[in-house]
Amino acid sequence: MNRTIKKVAVLGSGVMGSRIACHFANIGVQVLLLDIVPRELTADEQAKGLTLEKPAVRNRIVNSSLQAAIASNPSPLYRKSDASRIKTGNFDDNLQDIATCDWTIEVVVERLDLKQSLYEKVEKVRKPGTLITSNTSGIPIHLLAEGRSDDFKKNFCGTHFFNPPRYLKLLEIIPTPETDPAVVDFLMHYGDLYLGKTTVLAKDTQGFIANRVGVFAMLDVMQNMQKLGLTVEEVDKLTGPVIGHAKSATLRTSDVVGLDTTINVTNGLAQGLPNDEAKDVFQLPDFVQKMGENKWLGDKTGQGFYKKMKGEGGKSEIYALDLATMEYKPSQKVKFPTLEATKLIEKLSDRYKVLVGGKDKAGEFYRKMFAGLFAYVSNRIPEITDALYKIDDALRAGFGWEQGPFETWDALGVQKGLELAQAEGKTVAPWVEEMLAAGNATFYKVSEQGVKQFYDPESKSYQAIPGVENFIILDNLRSAGKVLWKNSGASVIDLGDGILNVEFHSKMNAMGSDVIQGLMKGVDMAEQGYRGLVVGNDAPNFSAGANLGLVYMFALEQDYDELNLMIRQFQQAMMRMRYSSIPVVGTPHGLTLGGGCELNLHCDKVVAAAETYMGLVEFGVGLIPGGGGTKEMTLRTAAKYEEGEPEFNLLRNTYMTISTAKVSTSAAEAFDLGFMRRGDEVVVNSNRVIAQAKAAALELAEAGYTQPTQKTNIKVHGRGALAMFQTGVFAMKEGNYISAHDQKIANKLAYVMCGGDLSAPTEVSEQYLLDLEREAFLSLCGERKTLERIQSILTTGKPLRN
Repeated sequence: MNRTIKKVAVLGSGVMGSRIACHFANIGVQVLLLDIVPRELTADEQAKGLTLEKPAVRNRIVNSSLQAAIASNPSPLYRKSDASRIKTGNFDDNLQDIATCDWTIEVVVERLDLKQSLYEKVEKVRKPGTLITSNTSGIPIHLLAEGRSDDFKKNFCGTHFFNPPRYLKLLEIIPTPETDPAVVDFLMHYGDLYLGKTTVLAKDTQGFIANRVGVFAMLDVMQNMQKLGLTVEEVDKLTGPVIGHAKSATLRTSDVVGLDTTINVTNGLAQGLPNDEAKDVFQLPDFVQKMGENKWLGDKTGQGFYKKMKGEGGKSEIYALDLATMEYKPSQKVKFPTLEATKLIEKLSDRYKVLVGGKDKAGEFYRKMFAGLFAYVSNRIPEITDALYKIDDALRAGFGWEQGPFETWDALGVQKGLELAQAEGKTVAPWVEEMLAAGNATFYKVSEQGVKQFYDPESKSYQAIPGVENFIILDNLRSAGKVLWKNSGASVIDLGDGILNVEFHSKMNAMGSDVIQGLMKGVDMAEQGYRGLVVGNDAPNFSAGANLGLVYMFALEQDYDELNLMIRQFQQAMMRMRYSSIPVVGTPHGLTLGGGCELNLHCDKVVAAAETYMGLVEFGVGLIPGGGGTKEMTLRTAAKYEEGEPEFNLLRNTYMTISTAKVSTSAAEAFDLGFMRRGDEVVVNSNRVIAQAKAAALELAEAGYTQPTQKTNIKVHGRGALAMFQTGVFAMKEGNYISAHDQKIANKLAYVMCGGDLSAPTEVSEQYLLDLEREAFLSLCGERKTLERIQSILTTGKPLRN
């Protein structure tokens, strides 16, 4: 049957339930959020003379939970206004309303009896044929469906979201034997396309996939920590970004999530896995049990593996738990020769051999850690999944690992990993040795067509990963020889069908001369025989902006001719993209700041990931946008003047966006700030962005794209608007809201946006505004306080308010 999800019911408004509701509201779905009715009045309710029968009291729990979610940071909503799609109620008064819903998601307390009791009530009111799923992480899915009707069982399965649902991409789909395969197919597709998830089909086993392997890895790290006598700080240094894991690593992550959660999940796994060959790993270390007894549960109780304490002078300092004494001591910096040896190795997959080859305690730790992990995941096939890529997908999307266990093993070398495990006394599943004996040296390979394949132990052959045909993965195209040109900072890659892609691969995708060269080369090549150009990459962030270090170096040496040339080249590249003979499509995602934002402002169309944090942030380092950003935002504002709103109001709004360095918290908010405009697109699943951008470029080409001409009729207001801005800035300075240097930058920005010292409103050209913008940028580079701000960002990463 064709399913359309217009309205969803979420049963349970706790941390997970309220945030699942918010994410459905993000994508435009109407949500009914329900919870229990309070059993007694609060003191505040009693003081107001309310009774338990009042709607405000009956819906207090659900409304309080939703408001707490909306107020949380980071926000579960793309826009605060999206909350209007969520209607609240309670199980006693509003359960019958789920008859109007296409999908009911249960997210109540992890107790089988409570869930089954609720399902009995739900079955009486839900419309036959509608979806019913549970977000449980610890109860077997098949037990939940016991005693229910055939229609209920047919449309029921587990949908395990990870917290926070907006930001963590994993969605595990866990069917029962009675679940209709069509339901599973629908949920896999819907989760991917509409919810933006990496949807992973899991078997109904304890912990499913991500928690089973992820919790094992965490506990194995803790046990190796004890064996080797490592400190809390050392473990987090060893298990963080150096191996492609989150900065919070292992123990800091436990503090953030809550040690009680770690304890509960571990105990559940220990009880449910009596036959697991690594069951001893699921026994909580003594120090974890002691921390649990002391209620040292992490951030929620103010102390866990780490604790903020007042140091000398009352300044807050981070202390770490000494596991030998169970006392807190000032956090120590960590140094290992093995880690020092990897500092210059940018590529993650190249680090592993150095890490396991270390002769110090760090090297010993890595040998034990990888040996245990490799053996464990090999033995989980076919127990928790038939396909090894699903384990990698689950750990990347659910735990934030840059590479999954099998991808890591591939990077180290399968034979090397096998030997590592055997040396540590671990037993690897027989299928791995069979794979190697048959001449298959890797778990993954890329076909000549650029399609990633995985090794399937059952068929003893390589199979294409299902669903990847919907994605364009640049690494795969690179492996298939599709790179047409490259330098140290950028590559031009053939996406097929007449569309090229310019990819950045500088540090943080910063835009220096090599990236600008790549952009110009991409446009030149596309104009000489292709149909369009995409600017996109697979990195976590689109671009952190222009190469600030280069700007600082030229400014410090007072080499203004070189600096002027650099800014001019940046502006010319932006204009070259905007006024080329082929359509250019930008793909912002993650951080898209400064020059990265300016680039997308000059594309014919933008296809953005929903999680796009876009902004012109130059003000924070004592500058104004100098790569065409000030010009383009002024142009876009002028284009709105005919829509009726007072012109000065529109201009002031844009001015405030730039002068306060506003950054969108989502692609939706980027529309509100003017960084995206009507006709631009938002893709919820970031894996689909480049493929959608290619389709958009083709659509523009097939619609008869014609080369546009530069605008010469941009209305600017001259002295009239300039006086308004200068008066406002002066008042801010006099009120001590901004510094004298802030005032200087703000006035420079106003001068450019008003078109300079013009006596009356005038129409000017883009080039006129670009020249003003560049002059203002260069003059600010000559200011000592601007150099101090740039230096602060480069050395500490923190803005300086001087």
